[in-house]
Order: sequence, then C-alpha cells, then structure tokens
Amino acid sequence: MTIDWLHFTPASAFAGGLLIGLAAALLILLEGRIAGISGIVGGLLQPLRKGDVAWRAAFALGLVAAPLLYQALAELPQSRIDTGWATLIVAGALVGFGSRLGSGCTSGHGVCGLSRRSPRSLVATLVFMSAGFATVFASRHLFA
Repeated sequence: MTIDWLHFTPASAFAGGLLIGLAAALLILLEGRIAGISGIVGGLLQPLRKGDVAWRAAFALGLVAAPLLYQALAELPQSRIDTGWATLIVAGALVGFGSRLGSGCTSGHGVCGLSRRSPRSLVATLVFMSAGFATVFASRHLFA
C-alpha cells in the first residue's frame, strides 16, 4: 500500500470532519434528532410525523447544495470513478439495503452512534467497515 502524498489533503479532510460533527451536534441540540442520512431520507419518502418533512428536506437539500456552494468559491477536487453505471447502481442498492437492514448508515451509526457510545452502533460500524475493506480487497485483488 502506498499513500498518495501529492493529493493528501489533511486540512480539508479535517475541516469536512468538523462540519459533519457540527451539523450532527446542531441537529441533535436543536431538533433532538440523529443525523443519519438514510433515516433522514427514508423519513422524507415515508413521513411518520406531521411537521417532519421540512427539516428533513432542508438537511437533504444542504447535502446537495454544499458542493455547489463550495464550487462557487473554489475548485472541487478531482474525483475518479473506475467502474460502470451498472456497478454503481448495484452498489448503491446494496448500501441502501444494508443501511435499512442495519437500522442506520455510516453517519447515523459511525458519527452519531459512536459519539453517543452506543454498543449497537459500534457493532454496526465494525461490520460495515469490515465489509467495505473486504469488498475493496476482493474487487481490486481477486476479481481485477
């Protein structure tokens, strides 16, 4: 394994982490809600409580608008996707299925759950991180 030091950006990664933590903290302090993206989007598709749609829509809109605002101020970093649309669609469906099966996603369990010292979130985070490592290893070394 090698580290691409030329494209290593610890300052922007740190700033992004701070913003994610700030957003999660504000949502729980102001609304009493967990910032789990799969739950927020799932609640948009099937709202269970009256008045629950506005904050969910604002949060989801912020996720989409943030890169657009960033692009207005600076150049977005280059991204490279080395796979086709079919793989992306299947991968997205598996992530969605896994998030529903695990009652949360990386943001809900990994950011909010771990910060609340939830044992369930620790197990969920270990499972999806292990699955991610195994998937990358298999796709890059076994099936490449």
